[in-house]
Amino acid sequence: MGCDMLAVLESSVVSNTLPCVTHWFEEWEQVLSRFRYDSELTRLNQTFEHPVQVGEVLWDVFQLAREAERTTNGLVTPTVLNAMIKAGYDRTFDELPLFTTPLPDSVETTAAPLTAIPFNEEERTITLPKGIGLDFGGVAKGWAAHQSMQRLQVEGPALIDAAGDIAISGPRANGGPWQIGVAEPFHKGEEIETLFLYKCGVATSGKDRRRWTRDGVFQHHIIDPFANQPAETDVLTVTVIAPDVMQAEAGAKAAFIQGSQAGLEWIEARPELAALFIRDDGQMIYSQKMEEYL
Repeated sequence: MGCDMLAVLESSVVSNTLPCVTHWFEEWEQVLSRFRYDSELTRLNQTFEHPVQVGEVLWDVFQLAREAERTTNGLVTPTVLNAMIKAGYDRTFDELPLFTTPLPDSVETTAAPLTAIPFNEEERTITLPKGIGLDFGGVAKGWAAHQSMQRLQVEGPALIDAAGDIAISGPRANGGPWQIGVAEPFHKGEEIETLFLYKCGVATSGKDRRRWTRDGVFQHHIIDPFANQPAETDVLTVTVIAPDVMQAEAGAKAAFIQGSQAGLEWIEARPELAALFIRDDGQMIYSQKMEEYL
């Protein structure tokens, strides 16, 4: 999934489950990665206008993506694959050069809503219209973190951190909160805040890490589906706390795309969410509910 993972389990006995986390993520990546030529998602993305029967994992993530699209009014959708490729994100980030060459304007970058993609629940099939590809990205990462946390929590308090998508099962073994640092985007290795959290999910979206230049124009990996290009936003990073990591992931991306003012208004209209915005100019903006976690 192109990132480092951290799995933490508080248990009084040696866990037989904790070592399985790496195997779970490998299995899920073999299904959900667009960078693996033999993954189930790649096979789906190569088949247009014909129903493709998919496995349970891909089906569950597809349905989660539909819910994220609905709750964010279309701001978070996996149908932006072609726009990401045109922006230059056409290989794993470890292989992506800092400077890439432009693709021709003829490259199709249509991003249809998931509601336009036919599926059959009984047959568990998905039919992609011609020219539409899927990249589940952060939705898949949040889902994987949540799944891992649920499997570990039967043995004790658990936390899964998938590159900033964090799933927390509940209080620590001593009843206290988990302390989660918010990274300082302007000074690598430093933290700008500490969050005190119990059962919840946390996610951070930003343009401080996955960024490059294409044809002299700054690019990043978070696509505005209404513009079909990297979001133009005054937000450098935004961290969102939600009841679970999937909601946090979708909320962080939606807030980032909208920018600090509209994004804050969007967060405040959803009392289950809390957010910390860090703007390009360094200004920090806190939602009202964020005070509960500091």
